[in-house]
Amino acid sequence: MERRNVYLDHAAATPLDPRVREAMLPYLDTRFHNPQSGHARGYEVREALEAARAQVALLVGAPQRAIVFVSCGSEANNLAIKGVVAGWGGAKKRIVSSPIEHYSVLHPIKSLEKQGYPVTWVSVDAHGIITPEVLERAVWPDTGLVSIQTANPEIGTVQDIAALASVVKEKAPEAVFHTDAVDAAGTIPVHVDELHVDLLSLAPSTFYGPKGTAALYVRPGVRLLPLIEGGVQEEGRRAGLENVPAIVGFGVAAALARQEMEQRTRHLLPLRDRLFAELPKRVEYLYLSGHPTRRLPGNVHCMVEFVEGESLLLLLDDAGIAVSSGSACTSRALKASHVLQAVGADVAVAQGSLLFSLGASNTMADVEYVLEALPPVVAKLRTLSPLWAYFQKTGARQQAGPGAYGDDHHTDGGA
Repeated sequence: MERRNVYLDHAAATPLDPRVREAMLPYLDTRFHNPQSGHARGYEVREALEAARAQVALLVGAPQRAIVFVSCGSEANNLAIKGVVAGWGGAKKRIVSSPIEHYSVLHPIKSLEKQGYPVTWVSVDAHGIITPEVLERAVWPDTGLVSIQTANPEIGTVQDIAALASVVKEKAPEAVFHTDAVDAAGTIPVHVDELHVDLLSLAPSTFYGPKGTAALYVRPGVRLLPLIEGGVQEEGRRAGLENVPAIVGFGVAAALARQEMEQRTRHLLPLRDRLFAELPKRVEYLYLSGHPTRRLPGNVHCMVEFVEGESLLLLLDDAGIAVSSGSACTSRALKASHVLQAVGADVAVAQGSLLFSLGASNTMADVEYVLEALPPVVAKLRTLSPLWAYFQKTGARQQAGPGAYGDDHHTDGGA
């Protein structure tokens, strides 16, 4: 089998679209001026910044002035949560969220919980789905903020945010609903009015735009205090000199995403579905994660029993295949993913997790190469595994088995 270089880690970072790079170059060179300057050159740069804001607003169906530029998706999530809570003036309103959120949502909420704010964590099912019925039971009259992600970057599950937000508005009309759409916006259709959300985080690094910028949509009328003070930028909602080249690139990436989203999805779905269908056939004791249909178009997540995810990554990397073992912010933590634990995955099996995230440059040849390369890698690692040796000898697992995943999520057959 001829060695290929295959990049399947687009959930961590997408390559910069050449058209985006071209648009950014002048703002790295001749148009370097501060957009807050009072001269003509500064005004020209400010116009470019506002044009980018309009492009980002169009991507999510928002008014232009409702877009606040920040440095990254994590900052957008922190601003959404801490900015809303700061506006309560010390009132201890309830916060509701889920255990599968990104750490930039989980950690701020847990910090607020330590400060005395009541927090309710809603459970997810084995696919990572939050049902409206479960959320309804978690929302109380004192609820002030609900934060539920649109799509999980690890297992790929996409939530019905419109239904969830409607439940919240019925039970607690004054509550603010935030969704972390960093891994959804620009990849699948996201419209703030159709979703009934008050705050929405998005970042271009997930759809072929630059790193170093992101945005928070803030519905007009929502009280949001800044995290970073000391300047007039972003109408006082986020002080600091703007990263103009990245913001300009963000705007172009957003415009391209609007134009090409359907085409990109049509390209990705056959590749994703081939991997999703074939992986359990090629590797025994491999378990697919996330919802089988309500998932991101380029996401395939699985767990391989009796092996460690880090070892899988290293050997696949030697074969020219770049993948991850979960969220980019947690894959180096060398512990079971909080997302997999929340959906009921066995901790031992979850250690062997693999995330294949496909992108525009991937081909069916890349997929076939992965399907050929993975089985011998798994077989090699299992020869070194005492758990595999024990299982082969006794037919029994030393750890709890993966039965919680459901019959549609695993196979005991293999190549």
